Amino acid sequence: MIGKVRRGGRVTGLLAYLYGPGRASEHVNPHLVAGWRDPAELEPPLRPNGKHDLARLAALLRQPPAAIGEAERVWHCIARAAPQDRELTDAAWARVAREIMHRTGLAPHGQETEAVRWVAVHHGDNHIHIVATLARQDGHRPGISNDFYRVREACRAMEVELGLRRTAPGDRTAARRPTRGEREQTGRHGWDEIPREGLHRRVGAAAAAAASPEDFLRGLAQAGVQVRLRRGESGRVVGYAVALDHHRTPAGALAWYGGGKLAADLTWPKLCARWRRTPRDELREKAAAAAREAHGEEDFFHRLAEAGVLVRLRHSEINPGQVTGYAVSLPGTTPPAEPVWYGGGRLAGWLTLPRLRQRWAAGGRGWTQAEREALYGEAAQAASTAAARIRQDPDSAADIAWATADVLRVAAAALGNPVLVRAAEEYERAARNAYGRIPVISPEGVRLRAAARLLALAGTTGGRDTTLAGVALAGALASLVASVADLRRAQRQAAQADAARQAADRLLTQVTVSATPPGQAPPVRLRQDPPGQPAAGIREPRHGW
Repeated sequence: MIGKVRRGGRVTGLLAYLYGPGRASEHVNPHLVAGWRDPAELEPPLRPNGKHDLARLAALLRQPPAAIGEAERVWHCIARAAPQDRELTDAAWARVAREIMHRTGLAPHGQETEAVRWVAVHHGDNHIHIVATLARQDGHRPGISNDFYRVREACRAMEVELGLRRTAPGDRTAARRPTRGEREQTGRHGWDEIPREGLHRRVGAAAAAAASPEDFLRGLAQAGVQVRLRRGESGRVVGYAVALDHHRTPAGALAWYGGGKLAADLTWPKLCARWRRTPRDELREKAAAAAREAHGEEDFFHRLAEAGVLVRLRHSEINPGQVTGYAVSLPGTTPPAEPVWYGGGRLAGWLTLPRLRQRWAAGGRGWTQAEREALYGEAAQAASTAAARIRQDPDSAADIAWATADVLRVAAAALGNPVLVRAAEEYERAARNAYGRIPVISPEGVRLRAAARLLALAGTTGGRDTTLAGVALAGALASLVASVADLRRAQRQAAQADAARQAADRLLTQVTVSATPPGQAPPVRLRQDPPGQPAAGIREPRHGW
């Protein structure tokens, strides 16, 4: 059973719609099934023309706000059973309506004469509409904080009581779905995708590839996304909104979406939390970016200096004028007298000066195939380490599950594989913590995000990468996602476990197909773990997240 909450300002107009034929004549036999008083007493009478006289019911609902001198505010909730559920009786729907009003605190049991006035209208299609005015009869204002989640709790309780199809909890892990109006607008204009979904995809990709707020904003600009920042009194950025040029309001203004309206983990504070990185990771990313664009040795060191990196050259003892290596450090991270330096070899094997000179001698820019495969190997190793960590200590794995979404999304783009893109979309819900909580940052999560940023620097090959290193990376990601699925199942988070399992199955199938020699049929892969049971090595967590 699903509940949806809306708010408005005209009770008469809403009642007229509910007792009318509907947009497609879908309203059949509209009638009250529950209310703050006996529904038989409140039921609007029929006029001679066959229409309901709604004046008395509307006046009764408007009395509490009028008595305290407040403007009319209407609370509207639609509760709908699943298509597979049996048709509920009026008595069952009355029970649902009372439980919703009780759990939201708008009309607790036993407060019929003190709480808000409300009615529940049933008109077929196995759903009801609850209409309430937001003023209590005792002269106080009702609280409506988190009313959507209280409605979700009531619906889930009714699923158990009435034996209905079980649905996922309202744990804020699902992405925000487009509204009916957004879908209809997309159809009218013939757009390829719904603007909210397009923004969700682009913002998520920019966040996964970014190492800082500046990188994030730069990535959004490159993706054709308009950005509006919100600043606090101190001038610091505290939020943002995004828009697409072609999506506008009826007045012609851009239609803006805050990050939280796209997904719970795309708010500004949560984006800043995922951009934490070690000095070594930051130096490696800046050195990799400089190496990718540099024409030669002098240009490389110049680009590092422009990126704010301190550079120290190592000279030959035999030929003092000959540079044999380099080391880099970040200003301000250590006392000036004791900087921590990282040689190119400590950043990555392919960032040593001799290896870079070979690249420049060949006249190449961008990434060589060997360098791309080295990046794939680093990402695969990070994924394997993270998967092992989940199995060893599931209580500290929340950040790993969150970071997995970043590396999976970026790897899908780097490998140019649409199957992996689909798997990344399916996995997203499994990555998020319930109720929007930010997990404690873990070393494995930091390493996964660093691997994702390096893969983003590598870009794409312009086609599907079918090299052995690419297949190995997809296989390591499949194992990691499967470990997250087992973890979520052990935590009894069914919706997240299903999302991860679906993504893992897609990844494993793709790896099997890619590794099968031409002309042979891929082997049939059987699920080893019984549904609903944690895989071997995954124990029950000590406490939920």
